[in-house]
Amino acid sequence: QVQLVESGGGLVQPGESLRLSCAASGIRFTIYDMGWYRQAPGSQRELVAEITSSGRTNYAHSVKGRFTISRDNAKNTIYLQMNSLKPEDTAVYYCQGSWLRDYWGQGTQVTVSS
Repeated sequence: QVQLVESGGGLVQPGESLRLSCAASGIRFTIYDMGWYRQAPGSQRELVAEITSSGRTNYAHSVKGRFTISRDNAKNTIYLQMNSLKPEDTAVYYCQGSWLRDYWGQGTQVTVSS
């Protein structure tokens, strides 16, 4: 059974940081491309950052320079370090794993508000 479990969300003030984690099980993690997506109320789900099985990364323009995606293949986990958070980063953040088909986590809420 495939599981992607996100953690690390919460309520922070503008300018603060958070680190999200996504632990994967039931998949051969090292061959999967992994990504973080987010969905704000009334908006479509959008790509935030992705990391390929070989470690190449790609970021949405809106988060480039503030967010960093990484993976630890020994722990079957990916991370999203989010710095200089803005209110417009408020959303539910989802972890995705992709190889032949996509798997999704249940999401974790990130709220940036003063």
